[in-house]
Amino acid sequence: MDLFKAPTLSSQGAYIPVVGYGTMLFPEPERAVGLIKHSLECGYRHIDTARKYGSEQWVGEGIRASGVNREDIWVTSKVTEENARKDDFARSVETSLETLGLDYIDLLLIHWPQPNVPLEETLGALAKAKRDGLARNIGISNFTVSLIEESMQKTSEPLFTNQVEYHAYIHQDKVIDACRKNGLLVTCHVPLARGAVLKDPVIIKIAQSRGKSPAQIALKWLVQQPDIIVVPRALTNSQISENINIFDFILTDDEMDQIASLRDRNHRIVDPEVRRPVWDKD
Repeated sequence: MDLFKAPTLSSQGAYIPVVGYGTMLFPEPERAVGLIKHSLECGYRHIDTARKYGSEQWVGEGIRASGVNREDIWVTSKVTEENARKDDFARSVETSLETLGLDYIDLLLIHWPQPNVPLEETLGALAKAKRDGLARNIGISNFTVSLIEESMQKTSEPLFTNQVEYHAYIHQDKVIDACRKNGLLVTCHVPLARGAVLKDPVIIKIAQSRGKSPAQIALKWLVQQPDIIVVPRALTNSQISENINIFDFILTDDEMDQIASLRDRNHRIVDPEVRRPVWDKD
């Protein structure tokens, strides 16, 4: 099987593959483990999961079934905002490790901001997980500009990334600029807008002219931007292979601009009323 290895981005002495395999909204266990195993067999070295996804057990089983050395795999997981209190946070991390069957997580994120718990308490629990060796790197997810700035002031350990929704149908310039200003990498969840961008005529036309799939064009547009990581989900072996095989071509400036213009739709996919912050307006 061909190995499609993704390049890496570095921060704080750590190297994260710029394409990871996302495991949100996953299928039944029998298929899930096989898909994760296939992702590792075809070259992925970055798996993204979370307590809230319910996929941590399958990720651990897929890693063990793949035969790939644990030290060669970057695993990201997250603690839900429901466990923002320090003791709950610590228990969630322990549960994640037990469920994954791992001794440590490469990157641990606060999944969503929790307005009812002081941010310094949650950040303190996150930093403690790193100091205790349970997480090698730590970060945030779905944080706005003001929350990024507050986090940078209150964290006692360096933050690695902010994982946010970013794709060709949404403006995120303010958040991305704030991340870069503060030395954070940007990880994009739902980078294909759950399939919406794959039907766009502009992306389809560029894909046809390049002999690539719409998914490959949409993902390439993201990772060709500075300091961007993507974690697309895929539910077939062919899509898994396709999503990481994007490093044998470069989009032209004109193609990048054409796709960038689609952001004027400003269509947010992940917007749960029960946990969303007040989003920045671009």
